[in-house]
Order: sequence, then C-alpha cells, then structure tokens
Amino acid sequence: MAKVKNNKTQDEPIEKQLWKVADKLRKNIDAAEYKHIVLGLMFLKYISDTFEELHDKLVAGKGNYSGADPEDKDEYKAENVFFVPGIARWNHLRSNAKMPTIGKIVDEAMDIIEKENPSLNGVLPKVYARGNLDPTNLGGLIDEISKIALGDAKARSADILGHVFEYFLGEFALAEGKKGGQFYTPRSVVELLVEMLEPHKGRVFDPCCGSGGMFVQSEKFVSSHQGRVNDLSIYGQESNQTTWRLAKMNLAIRNIDSSQVKWNNEGSFLNDSHKDLKADYVIANPPFNDSDWSGELLKTDGRWKFGTPPPGNANYAWIQHFLYHLSPKGMAGFVLAKGSLTSKTSGEGDIRKSLIEARLVDCIVNLPAKLFLNTQIPASLWFLSRNKANGGYRNRTDEILFIDARNMGHLINRRTKEFSPDDIQHIAQTYHNWRKLKGKYEDVKGFCNSTSIEKVRDLDYVLTPGRYVGLPDEDDDFDFNERFTGLKKEFEEQLKEEEKLNLLIKENLKKVNLKAK
Repeated sequence: MAKVKNNKTQDEPIEKQLWKVADKLRKNIDAAEYKHIVLGLMFLKYISDTFEELHDKLVAGKGNYSGADPEDKDEYKAENVFFVPGIARWNHLRSNAKMPTIGKIVDEAMDIIEKENPSLNGVLPKVYARGNLDPTNLGGLIDEISKIALGDAKARSADILGHVFEYFLGEFALAEGKKGGQFYTPRSVVELLVEMLEPHKGRVFDPCCGSGGMFVQSEKFVSSHQGRVNDLSIYGQESNQTTWRLAKMNLAIRNIDSSQVKWNNEGSFLNDSHKDLKADYVIANPPFNDSDWSGELLKTDGRWKFGTPPPGNANYAWIQHFLYHLSPKGMAGFVLAKGSLTSKTSGEGDIRKSLIEARLVDCIVNLPAKLFLNTQIPASLWFLSRNKANGGYRNRTDEILFIDARNMGHLINRRTKEFSPDDIQHIAQTYHNWRKLKGKYEDVKGFCNSTSIEKVRDLDYVLTPGRYVGLPDEDDDFDFNERFTGLKKEFEEQLKEEEKLNLLIKENLKKVNLKAK
C-alpha cells in the first residue's frame, strides 16, 4: 500500500491519512449519511481514472487503437470501462472544487454517468448539494481524494482506490457501531470463511450480501492462489437499497461483474431473485435471530426440506435457503447466532437433527465474543457440504469437525475484536488437514475434535464445539481469582461507558427542553 508523509515525518498508509482528513471534514453529518458522500466520490475518482487511462491510449492511436475515436462509447464498452462525459471527469471536479456550487456540480456528474452507463442506473448517490454539506468541506474532500492517483501512477490508482474503499467501509461500520453491522461483515470473519471454503471456480452466492465483502474476498482468494478470476461468477441479493448501492460500487471498483447482484425490498425469502440458481459455494452472514422474516406466509414453502422453520426466528430458514441453492457438490459457509447450535424451540432441534442425519454438517467453529459490530450475541460458523463422501476430499460422511476458537483474536478497541492472519491460517489449515485425503490432522484438546455422528447423536444433536473438544491441559492451572478480577474490571468499564452515555442523554434532553421553552 502506498504511503505518504504526515506532519510527524513518519510513513503512514494513505488510507489511514485519508480517513483522518475525511472524518475531520465530516463536521455535523452523521457517519451513516457521510459514508455515501465519501464512497461516492471515491467511486467517481475510480471510474474517471480508468476512463482517462483508456482515453489516453485511444488518443495516441497506436497498435490496436489505431483510428479509434476517443469519444466513442463503444470503445469503452468493449473493454469493460465506464464512459465518463467531460463534465463528470475528475479533473473537471477538481478544478471546480473551490466553487460554492461544487455540490451541484458533483450531483450533475453522478446523474450523467448513470445516464451514460445503464448498469449504474439508480446506484450513485446524489447528495452533494444538500444544505448540511458545507461546499468548503466538500472541496477539501475532493482535494484529498485527488492525492490517491500519486503523480503519474494512474494505472495503480484503481487498485489503491479499491483498497481505500474497502478500508473506509470498515471504518464507517466502526463509526456507526450497531447500525454499521447491517452492511458490513468484519473483514477477518470474511477472510476466515473464504479461506476455509476455498472458492477456486464456479458460482458463488450470497443472498444477504450487504456491501459485497464476501464477493470481493472470494476474488482476492482466487487471485492470491494464481487462479483465474473469470472462473468465478457471483450471484447476490440485498433488501436494503442503500446497502445494495454500496455493493454495486464496491464490486465495480474491483472490476467484478455485479450484473447478478439484485435488489428488492421484499428480501430473499419472499422474493428470491435467483430461484433456479444452484451454486457451488454459498458464503453469507444473515441477520441473527431475525423474527421479522414473514415466516407465517411461508409455512408450506418448498425450500423447507428438513422441517418448517419457526415464524419467530429465521436461523433455520436461512440454513435451508442456502441448501436449496447448493449444487450436488456444493459447499456453504455462513455465520449464525451460537444459539442455533443448541436450540430446540419450535422444532429447531428436529430440523438440526435432520441436517445432521442427512450428513450435511461438515464443520462448526465457535467464535470469540466482540467480533461483530451490530450485536453482542455469541456467534458460530457453520460449514455444510452436499457431498461429504469425497467431493475432491476424503470420505468424512460420518464425522463432523468441531473447532473452538473462542480464545483466539485480539482487541482493536475496547469493544471490538478481530482475527490475526495467523489465527485465520491456523483455523483454516486445521479444517483443510481434516478433510484432505492425506492431511496431517490431529485432535487438539480444547481446540479441535473430529467427532462421529454417533457421538453427536448420543449428545442429543447439540453442535456446541465445547461439548466435544474438551478443556485444554493448561486449564488444569486455571486461576479463578485472576479470571474473576479480569471480568470484574471489564464489567466496571462497561458501567462507566453506560454512565457516560446516560449523562450525554440527560444533557441533550436539557438542551431540547430549553429550546422548547
């Protein structure tokens, strides 16, 4: 990643420096709104840079470009480059950045780009002329984003922009807290899912795709393993339109075909946009314990092969929706609330039993707390396989691998954890060694255990990894006083945070009351 000098003359990644400037320019705008302002500009910068690069080649007219017309839209369409009219090109915006009408100029740029490129219709934000966005701050933001090109390195700017875009998605999710989790799955969780599933080629499906992180990471995985990105095709669905727009921009900035990433406000259960799709991989992070999923309207739905999910909780509806869309050799990896591993409410235990007896459950990973921004509900990873007999791996039909990763990960702030690259590799490699024909797998007390279906049956089909992996040997030296002191300190810190929040609420209420008087 390119670096720039900051005031302390220390090298700092450009994405971090840009974030500091962008956040400083935010002023009174809520992060949830501001992210669309910043990310929209980044997208505009990306498509303008890629357009200019091809435009220069067409102007030069050498080789394959001999006799080409630099203003012919078909020339750009042929090379999968968005056509950018003159008034929407970044140089035009930059030269007008200090104008008091810059907001209107940017909105017009977004509008004309959509008109010239039908695949972007309804995707780009047109929020720049609003009264709460100071033109001076907007101009400053345009100046800062202009630095991404780094001199003459336009060819590199697309990759840099993709990296910065992804970084900003994560930072905005952190800034929004609970609401941020609705559009963003923490990167380390996505990386773990993808590293375990290894989607080399075929159809990848995410029916609750958020801002598209699962697709971006899948493409990265293929590229990092010297595969061909074109061997993957992606299919997605999102019910939140503003989040869908983020996904479309996120994928376009990575040059990933998003034509099969669909939006409708009814969602995947009521209006499945890919009814006939049979995917090779399903990778997803559906809403935890969703009670508002229209289950009452879908009691006789054909997707419920293993039992009708309760209308008050969508967990087992999601599992069966994933399975419905898996090809005969397909695999699924997804996040679910940890309660799904043990629940017997409203027939969920019977559905879980049917899934286990059908030999579909391949691996369960217990996750540490504090990984997710939008919930403190404990979570787990499920891996399902339609063909455990081999599918390119060893026959593990009568086994399930349990991994307990609760003690892994590290804090990046007081409320949020993430996995390190070593953590991800350790968990993923354990799974790979277990399913490989000649993998060097061994049970590790307190961490992983390859368990027979018979034992799972004996434990009444509970899938909590802790029941099977046991306690590590070092837990014999467990220091109760030390653990109690640590928990007490953590609890006291949470109380202080709540007190601060309550004081802030009281102060704001006083201000409101004073204004009312």
